[in-house]
This record gives sequence, structure tokens and C-alpha cells, in this order.
Amino acid sequence: MPSARRRPSAATARRVEQAAGDLGAAAVARIEQRHEWFRALPAEQRSWVGLVAQAGIASFVEWFSGDQTRVDTGTDVFGTAPSELTRSISLGQTLDLVRTTVEVVEEHTSELAGPKDADRVREAVLRYSREVAFGAAEVYAQAAESRGAWDARLESVVVDAVLRGEADQGMHSRAAALGWGSVQGVVVLVGSTPPGDGQGVVSALHRRARRVDLQVLATVQGARVVAIVGSVTDPLEAARSLADCFGPGPLVAGPRVPHLFAAGRSARAAQSGYAAAPARPDAPRPIAADDLLAERALLGDQPARSALLQRIHRPLRDAPHLLETATTYLERGQSLEGSARALFVHPNTIRYRLGTIAQLIGHDLTDPTDAFTVRIALTLGRLTP
Repeated sequence: MPSARRRPSAATARRVEQAAGDLGAAAVARIEQRHEWFRALPAEQRSWVGLVAQAGIASFVEWFSGDQTRVDTGTDVFGTAPSELTRSISLGQTLDLVRTTVEVVEEHTSELAGPKDADRVREAVLRYSREVAFGAAEVYAQAAESRGAWDARLESVVVDAVLRGEADQGMHSRAAALGWGSVQGVVVLVGSTPPGDGQGVVSALHRRARRVDLQVLATVQGARVVAIVGSVTDPLEAARSLADCFGPGPLVAGPRVPHLFAAGRSARAAQSGYAAAPARPDAPRPIAADDLLAERALLGDQPARSALLQRIHRPLRDAPHLLETATTYLERGQSLEGSARALFVHPNTIRYRLGTIAQLIGHDLTDPTDAFTVRIALTLGRLTP
């Protein structure tokens, strides 16, 4: 049979077995000499890599002396190392280890084999190294799949903690495990769920975020998607770059906060804005949660009410003539002439005061949307002691 013709002599098999320890030590020494990334590893990880190389040599010896059927490299070779090693050493680096180890064994072929067995040893080394390479690819694929499932669960837990406002030490450690320990410039986006499975939606967000140099943690909650976006400079610009990953309808961006552990404030605003967005069917997409303060206030959002009082009512209250002008202008249907007659001033005075109001509170009373927001703020001011 072909396998019988490839079997080495008993003497060659014995020499290979006796040389296993020396080959393993030589392989580790060559790896350390040749690969800078190996020397940069912590001592514990270098020891694990050395064990993998030695296990590979030992497994080869056993395979070489046996029937040379396909070896279970996942157990015999990589089973000696913890799964965490796949995070520290890439698949390419693992293949470098295989090539270096094979090179060492090939250099000693003439010492290990008799004159008739040299070709058989070389053939066996090449066949076995191919099996190890395929086994390495399988181990890394399984590790990536397992890590992806674990990271997805961890991501969902972190997003849920942010939405509940639980910025505790537990969330800190979980976020750090996802690479979010030092991410700055954070914004929460809330939009509808596009067609497809939840994990596909989250994966699409991750891919798009990487292309635009953003970082994302996301989860699908039924009909809506919540995304925590990091490395953000402009919230609306970030939302526009990710908008295609959300379904149709409103897409609301909370305010930018310094880091993940302050993201609860952005999340509350974004969720409230998303709930209030149907009141503005003509609203732009995306829209900032702060541009929906009036609609959020009508839903009973206390932070939105407080913001309207602080940003609009209080500055006007401190300038009584501007408060009187704003109130009169809104009550007279935004008519310059009607307001001027009611206040016994010239229309140009009303026009001048409207410009001053716009500079003071950032809302133009001649704009219907801004006028609605100011009207709600003034109404809340009258109802607030």
C-alpha cells in the first residue's frame, strides 16, 4: 500500500523519537532568534508558545512512527496553549512558528534518517506541517467565532447598562474588555431597525464605523437600534455617516459627552427624542435630541423642560422688555405691525428686538419651528413657580 511504502525504517523512527527533545529546544531557540514579535511577548506567553512548538515536535514523532493518518492538531499541538493565546498571537505569526519549526527539522534530516529514509522524512515533515497549518487555521476560526459570540453578548450588556444609567465598576471592566476603556467623544444614536437579523444589523454598523474612523457599541431592541458611537467630533456628522445602517424614519443623536461613563445622559436624550420625533414629521434626518426639546417636554421629559426654562425662559425673564416682545409677537400671530400697535412702538423696534432675542436664546421667532419651541418654553415658565 502507498502508506506502507512511506513508512520509515525502525532505526529512523527510533532516531527521530530520541531527537524529539533536542529538536524542540532547537526550534524554540530559532523562533526566539528570528522573530522579534516573539521576544516582545510577556514571559508567560513565550512559555506557552514554546510548549506549542515542543508539542508539535512530539506529536510529529508520534505520527511519524505510527500509521501517519491525519493528526488531530487542535488537541495534540494547540491543546497545550490557553485559548487566550489567540488574542496575543496572530494566525500569520502562528504560521511563522510552523515554518521555523519545519526548517529546524529539515536541517537535521540527514542526522535523523538513514540514506534510504531521507526523502521519506522530508516528505513526512512537509505533510505534517500542512496538517498543522490547516489545524492552526481551524483553531483560529473557532476562537474568532467564540470570541465574536462572547463580544456580542458583552456589547449588549454594556449598551444595556448605559441605557439604565449603571456606570459602575462592572461596566468599566466590560467596556475595557471591548476596547472602550479610553474612548472619548461619545454620542448615542437611536433609530429604527432595518430588515435583517439583529446581529447582521450590529455587524453592519461596526463595518461602517471602521470605514469612517468611529467606534461603535450597538444593540437591537425590537423595532429600534441603539448605537453608542465613540471618537465623535460632530454628533450629526457621525449620525449621517451611519444613517444607512438604520431603518427608515427618525434618527436621533443625543448630545456629545466626554466618555462612555457619561453616555447615560446622551442615551436618555436620544431615547426621549426618538419617542418625540413623530411630532415633527418634517424633521431632518438625522436630528439632534436638543432640537426636539419642545416635543420632548410635551411627553413629560423633565430634563427637556428644565433645558427650555434655562435656555429660553430664564434669559428672557431677565430682560423684561424682550420677554414682553416675544410674548406679544407670538400671541399676535407673528405680526410685526400687530405687535408694534399692541406695544405702542414702531415696527422697526419689534424687528430689532426680534434680532436681539435670536442672539440671546438662539431661536428665531420668525421661524415656525423656533416659534413653537419658544412658545412651549414661555408656557412652562408661566406654569413654573
